[in-house]
Amino acid sequence: MNGDSKVAVVTGATSGIGLASAIGLSRAGYSVAICGRRRDRLAAAEQEAGAALAAPCDVTDPGDVNRFFARVRDQFGRVDFVFNNAGRFSPAASFGDTDISTWTDVVDTNLNGAFFVAREAFRTMRDQNPQGGRIVNNGSISAYAPRPGAAPYTVTKHAITGLTKAISLDGRAFNIACGQIDIGNTASDMTASMGSGVLQANGTIMPEPTFDVRHVVDAIVYMANLPLDTNVQFMTVMATNMPYIGRG
Repeated sequence: MNGDSKVAVVTGATSGIGLASAIGLSRAGYSVAICGRRRDRLAAAEQEAGAALAAPCDVTDPGDVNRFFARVRDQFGRVDFVFNNAGRFSPAASFGDTDISTWTDVVDTNLNGAFFVAREAFRTMRDQNPQGGRIVNNGSISAYAPRPGAAPYTVTKHAITGLTKAISLDGRAFNIACGQIDIGNTASDMTASMGSGVLQANGTIMPEPTFDVRHVVDAIVYMANLPLDTNVQFMTVMATNMPYIGRG
């Protein structure tokens, strides 16, 4: 670790937005610690991101999360920035047909997992010297406007907004800033099908535009680099023409 570099943690960093953000933070001069559930992809992600630390971690297990942050503290001595990114989608299903196990799995990852990570980050930033740091939660367009057939994802992403506000308020006493980035239709493997059509609220199928993930990375690095007396509370980064403003 460079003695002058700040320490950034990225969860869910083995692919997609998490991996791209880890790469961007590393290039911006951060010592980056990454974690992910998929052990088979962790080594490749570590090399691609230039990460200073990579460790397997299931964010739904608070013990796993505690052990990961303990490793980060042992290696770097502190944590300056956390991108609380790990999350999952759920199969499309009308509300009355939502499977209970699907609901539980999505809540465990998107809400409980985000809480476990944020709590450990908060405790680390509160107790370190100098005190403070920044947490950015990955929300979603679905934190504001749902897609049809996506109740578990929608509910958990709405809850992330409450998590962000609670951390922001309680963090004031400890120089901890917390913001949320809400991302709409980033081009990735998971959004590849959007070009051929996505179910809309009126029942039609319509292609949706996407945008390059580098613009999300730019936003994450911008938020990370702000002084702790300045905060981006909520930022929405989206394809300009996606059906969000006026959705439904």
